[in-house]
Amino acid sequence: MGCSAIIPAYNEAKTIAPVVKTTRNHALVDEVIVVCDGCQDQTAILAEQAGAKVIELPYNQGKGAALLVGARAALHSVLLFLDADLIGLRDEHITNLLNPILNGQAEMTVGIFSGGRLTTDLAQKITPSLSGQRALLRDLITPYDELASTRYGVEVFINSLAREKGWKVLEVELFDLTHRMKEEKFGLVKGMQARMKMYWEIAKSLTGW
Repeated sequence: MGCSAIIPAYNEAKTIAPVVKTTRNHALVDEVIVVCDGCQDQTAILAEQAGAKVIELPYNQGKGAALLVGARAALHSVLLFLDADLIGLRDEHITNLLNPILNGQAEMTVGIFSGGRLTTDLAQKITPSLSGQRALLRDLITPYDELASTRYGVEVFINSLAREKGWKVLEVELFDLTHRMKEEKFGLVKGMQARMKMYWEIAKSLTGW
């Protein structure tokens, strides 16, 4: 089975290149697709220079839409989802996410930060199912148009599918991996506003509003 890595990105010029390079150079990854979700910075250029196939959406449609576009464009049967703002991504993280799928041990893996930074580790210990780092079989999600409207609730939607359909899911620890927090990207006030918006979109998915 081949693997397509899908990286949704919205103005992630500071971190996209190393994420793409690490992923593109991994022996188990056959293609890297970066979906620029209405980016207004250099994310698309840097991603392409790093070796990714880039799909540019004309305006910001949310993480769910970006993942669905990438999944449907993928050439391979296994999908690796990675966030564009990761810090410290290494080969072993990708291997640990992909091997259980490739070996038939699971239909989806969910990566949990461990030993990175206290704030991001704690968030994932509290809500591990909301991690954006995961691998799964392509055909499990591409039929669902509803994914496009989930925005930051996309992981909640995928988890609901997993429970409903009875997928075998395996959590794997991703040691020394973390990501840039919204307050670091946008400053304290705008970062907190962005975080509250994210929580609102997650809450909507959890409650079915």
